[in-house]
Amino acid sequence: QVQLVESGGGSVQAGGSLTLSCAASGYELRCMGWFHQAPEKEREGVAGISPLGDTYYADSVKGRFTISRDNAKGTVSLQMNSLKPEDSGMYYCAAKSAFSCGDTWDVDYVNWGQGTQVKVSS
Repeated sequence: QVQLVESGGGSVQAGGSLTLSCAASGYELRCMGWFHQAPEKEREGVAGISPLGDTYYADSVKGRFTISRDNAKGTVSLQMNSLKPEDSGMYYCAAKSAFSCGDTWDVDYVNWGQGTQVKVSS
């Protein structure tokens, strides 16, 4: 069974940067993603990446966030630049059961980490 552990969250001022990391144990080559849940809002997809390196982004983060992965190490990272207060909240790493991210990269994830907190102050 895949276990996902996030790290790298913290507090930063608007315009700053953070890098989130996700370490996977019991790792298999699957589509991986990062999700964001702001206070009192639903969790939504931020970025996804296939084992071959195909990347997908929510419109709100295009040009600011970059997802990457190291298949050999079983890690997935999210580089977040030009952070805004609305980027605050919990960030979760997740894995699909499939190799491909498919036509809808932000749905059907089956394994989730516990999350890491990001706070962006204005």
